[in-house]
Amino acid sequence: MVSKSSDGIGVTPFSSNLSRGKWEKPSDYLFACFGLALKMDIFVDSYWFYFDTYIITMLPHFLYMVIYLVPIVVIHSFMGQFSSSGFISAFRLSPFFKGMGYVSVFLTISMLIYYTIFAAIPLLFIINSFRPTLPWSCEGLKSWHNDSELSTTCNMTENAKTFKIDNETSFELTIFHVPSVVYFQNHFETLKDGRAPASRDYELSWHFVGLFALAWAMIAIIFHRFSETAKFGNFIRNMVIGTLVLLLVCFVRFLFLPGLYLEQMIDVRIYSNTMARGATSTFIIALQAFGAGWGSVIALSSFNKFKTNIISYSWIISFGQIFIYIMFGLVSSMLHQYFHVNADTSFSSFVQSHWLLFLSSASALSSVGWPNLWTLIYYTMLLMAALIVMSTQLFTVLQSLFDEFDELRVRKQEVIFCLIGVLAFSSFFFCTNHGIIHFSALSLDAIFSQTVLHLLLIFVVFWIYGPKSFQRDIEFMLGQPLDSWKIFLLRFVAPIILVICLIGVVSEAEHSYFPAVVLWMSIILVVLPILAIPGYGLYYLSQSPGTFRGRLRRIFQPNDWYPVEMEYRQQYQETVGNTEMTHQFFGVTED
Repeated sequence: MVSKSSDGIGVTPFSSNLSRGKWEKPSDYLFACFGLALKMDIFVDSYWFYFDTYIITMLPHFLYMVIYLVPIVVIHSFMGQFSSSGFISAFRLSPFFKGMGYVSVFLTISMLIYYTIFAAIPLLFIINSFRPTLPWSCEGLKSWHNDSELSTTCNMTENAKTFKIDNETSFELTIFHVPSVVYFQNHFETLKDGRAPASRDYELSWHFVGLFALAWAMIAIIFHRFSETAKFGNFIRNMVIGTLVLLLVCFVRFLFLPGLYLEQMIDVRIYSNTMARGATSTFIIALQAFGAGWGSVIALSSFNKFKTNIISYSWIISFGQIFIYIMFGLVSSMLHQYFHVNADTSFSSFVQSHWLLFLSSASALSSVGWPNLWTLIYYTMLLMAALIVMSTQLFTVLQSLFDEFDELRVRKQEVIFCLIGVLAFSSFFFCTNHGIIHFSALSLDAIFSQTVLHLLLIFVVFWIYGPKSFQRDIEFMLGQPLDSWKIFLLRFVAPIILVICLIGVVSEAEHSYFPAVVLWMSIILVVLPILAIPGYGLYYLSQSPGTFRGRLRRIFQPNDWYPVEMEYRQQYQETVGNTEMTHQFFGVTED
């Protein structure tokens, strides 16, 4: 398909930003993409996403990696690397769908608003790990908690509660609470003793306001010192390496938790239910691998050198992300087994182990030798993971905005710190009792939006731009075409998988127990932005001159779609071999 100049559709021509920089090392791109897998909100409720599973459930992950993840990563990497643009400007490939880039901005911002929770909670446990006695240890618990009101795993007394199924059927159940979860809930008066807050009963925790402010101060320092691409890549590389090293250290330590049966975890017998759980979690991983806003890989790949082999890198990225998910999944599984084995639970008793990786894990660590040290190491790892996710996502949003809007480039520092300030202020809602326990509404609705965006991307690249044009550009950039079987998978198999996933997300969506304000935030930040896709397309249509049929044809064709470096641009002109591109190559402005 021939690329035309944006002058032909009545909008401002694309202005390339050659001063945006490149990665200092090619591996910086790999580590930045590894960091996307550190987004831990999907592990908060392991029941929903079936991560309390064992080694045999990992098999669907690798099958999915081959038939879906690697080819999709190639597409995202192609769009970013070929265009040297963020996830807004990269849709010069088909301007009608440029609204997908703005949807990605809103999805990322919605994540950044609530994700401060995952930096604040590690900070809470890190700060208190310097106390001589951990407040959530069985010894420290005695100083502030009354076991007669709420049974904990430190005192396994039979304090049964009666639950009614209907007027004639009821049963007794003893609930044991995890001390570290109780300690977290104790920061909110309305959450004490495991109570659920009333729908109109809002409470702000000033303790968490301070922790949120500290987390955003860290983000501001990161962007003050590492806002340039090369410096940011070096920072993320070191942070990801440090996080993975600490994760491996903690993983080894968790292997020796009391009561853990390793033979159960390494059971290689195939059961239909465990394979089903693994396949279910695979769908979730499929939507998390590209960042909270879906377009992060596009933006990160735009800093690659033009000839970077994105095909081999996509295999490495996919394997690295699967490895990270498996490691955290196994840690979650070990913690789940620890609480239920040590508590000797049965049908009539239950350990309420909320947020295994973030809250309940503190109590598990308090039972081992050197508990303060291990708490510090583990929660430092979680804090680093949160800072990596937040800073990477913010970096991709900022760079995508700078690529699209020339006027923002000259006020780069002001834009960066104004956005950080707005996000920090907006995040304080999640310091309330409702915000900190109901943030998942935004996360769950984002899964729906990301699924829609994946489907649209496949449609844009393989059904509008065309497989032949895509193969031509890949071969020009890398010197080798994409395997035909991958093209087949992406055109026909991947959409079927995504439609199945979309049906599952819609069928499992339940919003009745979320407070109204959280639902409105979800609608405004996650659902309504989807309307930007047809809205922006209609705007392009209205700005294009000519007949309606001609305008409609032009807005779906690529505009200003070419490599930004002059050397590769001229070679691309020769490859395409169409005189209509002459105006495009020499009539565009550059910074």
